Amino acid sequence: MCGMNRRRVLALLPAFIAVSTLPACADKGTGPVEVRWGKENCAHCGMIVDDPRFAAQVRGGPKGKVWKFDDLGDAILWMAKQPFVDDPATEFWVGDSDKGGWLDGKAAWYLEGRKSPMAHNFGAVPDKRDGAVDFAQLKKTVLERGSPTQCITPTDGAS
Repeated sequence: MCGMNRRRVLALLPAFIAVSTLPACADKGTGPVEVRWGKENCAHCGMIVDDPRFAAQVRGGPKGKVWKFDDLGDAILWMAKQPFVDDPATEFWVGDSDKGGWLDGKAAWYLEGRKSPMAHNFGAVPDKRDGAVDFAQLKKTVLERGSPTQCITPTDGAS
């Protein structure tokens, strides 16, 4: 084997496997990223992101950075304060409240009345249903209502 003995090959095998799997973990520059459920904090309120049905991600800004949120309503409130909110390259990803997985938040439909972590109480679904609203209406409703919780969020000036 090219002058390598079995012991040397077996010693190098774990390193080869580790290096060959790195591209699978790399950020592709678009789309949602992996969330470490129960171990990451919401960029808006600081709460733990642990329920995939209501979580959201925003990818935007000059470097395409990803921010994670425990409630899609928090993501909308946070985005409204960002200079890149209207940039077409800004991506908004939401958890499918029925089947899991990620949906394009700008194309998803939203059902009100689903108990969510920060009480915005909207859940995303992939298709239009009775009572569902589109992204524009969701955004308008969330911005009009503001934060339904009593906590002061880090983006509101709390330290």
